[in-house]
Amino acid sequence: MLPDRGLSGPHLARLLGSWRSSGPAYASLARAIRLLVLDGRLPLRTRLPGERELAEALGVSRTTATAAYAALREEGFLASRRGSGSWTRLPADPGEAAPIGPSSEDVIDLSCAACAAPEGALHSALVAASAELPRHLPGPGYDAAGLPTLRAAIAEHFTRRGVATTPEQVFVTAGALHAFTLLLRVLGAPGDRVLTEHPTYAAALDAVRAAGARPVPVPMLADGWDLDMFEATLRQAAPRVAYVIPDHQNPTGLTMGEGERERLVALTRASRTPLVVDETITGLELDGAAPPLPVAALDPDGETAITIGSMSKAYWAGMRIGWIRANPALIRRLSAARAALDICSPVLEQLVAVELLGHADEILERQRAAARSRRDTFVAALHAQLPQWRVTPPAGGLSLWVELDAPRSTALAAIGDRYGLRLAAGPRFGVDGAFERFMRLPFSLPEPVLEDAASRLAIAWRGVSESGPMSVEPPTALVA
Repeated sequence: MLPDRGLSGPHLARLLGSWRSSGPAYASLARAIRLLVLDGRLPLRTRLPGERELAEALGVSRTTATAAYAALREEGFLASRRGSGSWTRLPADPGEAAPIGPSSEDVIDLSCAACAAPEGALHSALVAASAELPRHLPGPGYDAAGLPTLRAAIAEHFTRRGVATTPEQVFVTAGALHAFTLLLRVLGAPGDRVLTEHPTYAAALDAVRAAGARPVPVPMLADGWDLDMFEATLRQAAPRVAYVIPDHQNPTGLTMGEGERERLVALTRASRTPLVVDETITGLELDGAAPPLPVAALDPDGETAITIGSMSKAYWAGMRIGWIRANPALIRRLSAARAALDICSPVLEQLVAVELLGHADEILERQRAAARSRRDTFVAALHAQLPQWRVTPPAGGLSLWVELDAPRSTALAAIGDRYGLRLAAGPRFGVDGAFERFMRLPFSLPEPVLEDAASRLAIAWRGVSESGPMSVEPPTALVA
């Protein structure tokens, strides 16, 4: 398969950073490029600069660059073709394993990052919604775009955040994943390319593949988004849709700055690429910092930036209420396309969402406080039990993106059930087997459970580390 995009010598030099280590220079260079591929920071099917260009960018001899490329080709991390250059690959495809079995009471599920329902608030909202329900009973209950009262409440939710929005710009869905799936159906077609962050939300990658499209990953940097690579991918791969999570990115926890948001919108507008902005985790700022202005504020008409959101993470995933904010013309197309899927969202759940959004400030404050406490507890427990792992507390969201001290994430997830753990390995959040040195660990469970989970993880990790090399295929269970 030919490359999706190319990389210049100076850009690869920036990604490599301080690459020199002991031993021959070519071996150090090959080792550094290999690590970029395995970590997902250098996507597969990326054309590398020519040997002369790379040598000039790194200040080494061309012989060094040539030998490094030769070593990578021999190991299976580089493919070459005359006239097409050399591009990144993996030695073998990881394959698929059977889904993990059903949960049991003694299993700690660390594959799902979602809050428990807000105590008391959901019950009160249900009571109020039940009292409101009789008003809707004389009608058929079908409204493809959503109840007018909920569309108005969601529009007000955006307006309070600094993005003036009308109900005509809002479409109610059965969660954010349903919203993304519907957008893929309306905006794209089988065979299209969809630009994604790398790593990104696992279910979004599944949705892209299920639509017959192909994800084109753009690697995340350690501290944010590589918008130079983003721009190159828009230009060279010509994706039909771009998908990003700018707030508490799942799984890294990073938040995009306002300058990055401005450039992102400008790039997608210039290339006429619809930008799907996933705000599912918005509202879960844990360290008191004011959230950046929504991406939609930079494109208030919704011509380029299409926002999807959900009640799932900050309120309760069991409600299955989400939304799309876009221009009214697209909202009408979505209404027509939905008829082939699920027709509409449940009326009672929409009424419950109206009540919850009406008390959003107080509910979210309690949810943030609970998440903050659980994050701090879990981080402390992991530091105590597994000091060799790199655990960086995120400023928001519901999960940790932990760097292991060896590339054994899939092996750890595969044996987790022996220790009463359900885990999501790093490769579930990437494509082509990347992120074996990472694992997403949610902190949405009660503090005592998280402390127990840290102890079990330490025991399981010792089992993986002492077992020697393992050939384990990555699990494909649902990851929320």
